[in-house]
Amino acid sequence: MKHFITKNRLISFAGILFLLLVWKIASILTGSEQIVPSPEETLVAIGHVFAQTGFWSSLGITIGRGIAGFVISLALALLTGIPAGLNKSFFLFINPLLVTIRSTPVISLILLAIIWLGNEQVPVFIAILTMYPVITINVIEGIRNVDTELVEMGEIYRVKQSAIVKDIYLPSLVPFLTSGISNALGFGWRAIIIGEVLSQPRFGIGTMMQNARIFLQVSELIAWTVIAIAISYLFETIVRKTEKAIVRWR
Repeated sequence: MKHFITKNRLISFAGILFLLLVWKIASILTGSEQIVPSPEETLVAIGHVFAQTGFWSSLGITIGRGIAGFVISLALALLTGIPAGLNKSFFLFINPLLVTIRSTPVISLILLAIIWLGNEQVPVFIAILTMYPVITINVIEGIRNVDTELVEMGEIYRVKQSAIVKDIYLPSLVPFLTSGISNALGFGWRAIIIGEVLSQPRFGIGTMMQNARIFLQVSELIAWTVIAIAISYLFETIVRKTEKAIVRWR
């Protein structure tokens, strides 16, 4: 098993080296750091970004917006998804809303949010609209996946409702919920940054990206992109480890 894990890591490392090589070749072929900066130039730019006065404020506020959007989305998804999974009529009632939100282009939502809300509220609003339907649909599927015969048996033998929820509903819901959270965070994180780019709040990764674009600081723009990717990977890792811990608990 250890040999297999080591081999997989080596293959992943080789893939990263390949991407860096392609990046370096593209930089050489363009012959301009203003168009495609080299990996080493981007690394230097990352150091400069870390040293900027507003770096930690932008980073912390963007992460805070993501967490706020996620918490609100999760709460709304549980409040509406569980009843929708248990009651077909309620599902038919909220399904048009879910379909509409999922089908509307993110850029349209952002532009409308800029008109309706202040610039500071747009990223969180977009995060909610992006993550809510994804988590809700997974909650609904998780509830529908519950073995109704086990629930009926528990009710016949007068098992406590708390035990039914813990031993029947939760084990069925958790895999769907963690999958929905993972997908929602992926979509939501990108939507937050896009919202920041367009709405231009005072602080935010998207705001810093837009500023770098305006001043043609391509290496800095890529540096912020690398930072955003790293944060996204961190959150996905946390979700995966949490899911593994839950699986062991089950």
